[in-house]
Amino acid sequence: MASAWHWVTIGTADMAAALDFWVGHLRFECVARAEGDDRGLREHWAVTDRQIARQAMVRSAGAENGGMHLVEWDVATESVRAKAQVFDLCPKNLDIYVDDLPVRMAQLTEQGVVFRNEHYSEAVSPDGVHFREIHLAGHDDINIVLLQVIGSDLPIPDSGFHGVGPLVCVVRDPAEEKRFIDTALGLSLSHNNILEGPDIEEMIGLPAGCALEVSIWAEPGQPLGELELVTYQGTDGANRYPRAQPGTRGVTHLNWWSHDLKAFAAHLRAEGVPHELSRVDGSLLQSSSSLIFHSPAGLRLEVHERS
Repeated sequence: MASAWHWVTIGTADMAAALDFWVGHLRFECVARAEGDDRGLREHWAVTDRQIARQAMVRSAGAENGGMHLVEWDVATESVRAKAQVFDLCPKNLDIYVDDLPVRMAQLTEQGVVFRNEHYSEAVSPDGVHFREIHLAGHDDINIVLLQVIGSDLPIPDSGFHGVGPLVCVVRDPAEEKRFIDTALGLSLSHNNILEGPDIEEMIGLPAGCALEVSIWAEPGQPLGELELVTYQGTDGANRYPRAQPGTRGVTHLNWWSHDLKAFAAHLRAEGVPHELSRVDGSLLQSSSSLIFHSPAGLRLEVHERS
């Protein structure tokens, strides 16, 4: 497949609040909306105990990758990350690139956005990437990170916000997950670091002596729709991947479009990756066929061929 993911699916209890953040504050664009239940999509997801209230497709202006499919359910379930610890295993962060972090923090603070810390963190990774970041609590217990890469030539729009860049997933066995992303998904390794020391512990909220193993996988030349693997060495968090399924609030899964699903299915069989065939006949999304499978850590992945 070897392409950046096209959209991430996020369950929400309050579409108005979610759109207020993404469109109102970060100036993403809402490209499609639908009201009411969507039986075709629920059948694809095998969700029978609740109904969809409304949906929206949101993205950074003009971007084909890194979009979001927001789905409001009629029953507000507990979120994927409800009461989660920093190092719990799950899809954790949505990283949003910014042009000037101090300026964007001041702008959002004036608009009433509350950050987890008063000041941003700044560090240089072992491979030389100089970055600033700040965390904030998003809707439905999503952790959102605003990220400025110093000296980068990222094409950030005039709004100052560009995303989604990486979806950050916490995993227990990075070696197995890396092999899967490399061989099954075909993404390229762009960064591979171990972050450690008192500054990192303070920035992330780690226990003393813990280190962070980080790898970022991407389509070369595409800054959006990346996949970032994080392992908190010296910790053992609860596994929340079984909760990250359609029908739940928070980040549930990633999605790709494919021009040749039959060839990709053959590729998965050759790699020994279990998968199931489906199709989507929904209000916003339609596919002639779709594949559903999971990473070794348990992250749900869907690949769709357009109708």
